[in-house]
Amino acid sequence: MKQDSTRNTAYTVDCEDYVHVVKFNPFDSGDACSLIAYGGNNYVVVGTCRFQEEDAEVEGMQYKTLRTFHHGIRVDAIAWSPETRLDALPPQIRFCTAASDKKLRLFTSDLQDKNEFKTFDGHSDYINDLVFAPKEGQEVASVSDDHTCRVWDLEGNEKAHFVLRSPGMSVCWHPEEAFKLMVAEKNGTIRFYDLITQQAILSLECEQTPLMSADWCLKNTLKIGAVAGSDWLIWDITRSSYPQDKRPVHVDRARLFRWSRVNENLFATTGYPGKTTTQLLVHHLGHPQPILTGTAAVGSGLTWHRTLPLCAVGGDHKIFFWVTEM
Repeated sequence: MKQDSTRNTAYTVDCEDYVHVVKFNPFDSGDACSLIAYGGNNYVVVGTCRFQEEDAEVEGMQYKTLRTFHHGIRVDAIAWSPETRLDALPPQIRFCTAASDKKLRLFTSDLQDKNEFKTFDGHSDYINDLVFAPKEGQEVASVSDDHTCRVWDLEGNEKAHFVLRSPGMSVCWHPEEAFKLMVAEKNGTIRFYDLITQQAILSLECEQTPLMSADWCLKNTLKIGAVAGSDWLIWDITRSSYPQDKRPVHVDRARLFRWSRVNENLFATTGYPGKTTTQLLVHHLGHPQPILTGTAAVGSGLTWHRTLPLCAVGGDHKIFFWVTEM
């Protein structure tokens, strides 16, 4: 590992609690600032970020909390709705959470008097991931240790139900493929489902386990990435159902995989939260070694900024931000 690729965090934000999950809004909310949400043991905080990389008048980073939502239980996952708008009057914030009580909660707020939430019941085990339909945001898909992927409407009614062969770890909905859902299972299989026919249409194989996380590349719909065991794996779905590229990265097992939203060759992985530090590695497909190595005291969650090569990880009373090169 070259010394110069190990980088201290570019920015940090202090939080009142342990941050279990952190998520930049992947959709344009009509505002120059980026929305970010993070979840603790019993609340979700929604705030805005602005970085000097995008605005010369900002020194470093500006962070502002917009609202703290009481959640009452540990937050395991957060998904943003494309209906979130800061430029509307009144503004609308909408996001969904998965919690340790196996329920989904849909929050809608105008950041003033209107603060509603609905609970979606149906999963019988931990929910590992969830995502909104990326175009209209009228449905939410979730995957769980109960070996199901479920699609819900915003009232909490189940619209589709896919039986999996092992725990569902990741679910992705691509804005250019609105009628397909990608579901990654712990047993190393990634399947694509047609939401019209509700049938599986394509599957990819890791050939190793446990698959912990997978992502569908925003900039190239043919690219899928995942971490399984201690390796990252990349597929081009037109070429083969087996990975075209894979590399061992985390000694103790890899935990999360996320594509950058601005470059189809850039992605990040995290190691398992260890006893002291978690490693964040940023990779570029043109480079044999990670281009950035970051460490965070017990990190969790991993998210990329919508328009910058910048990612964030949660941790103990902090969010850590790293900036990388394109």
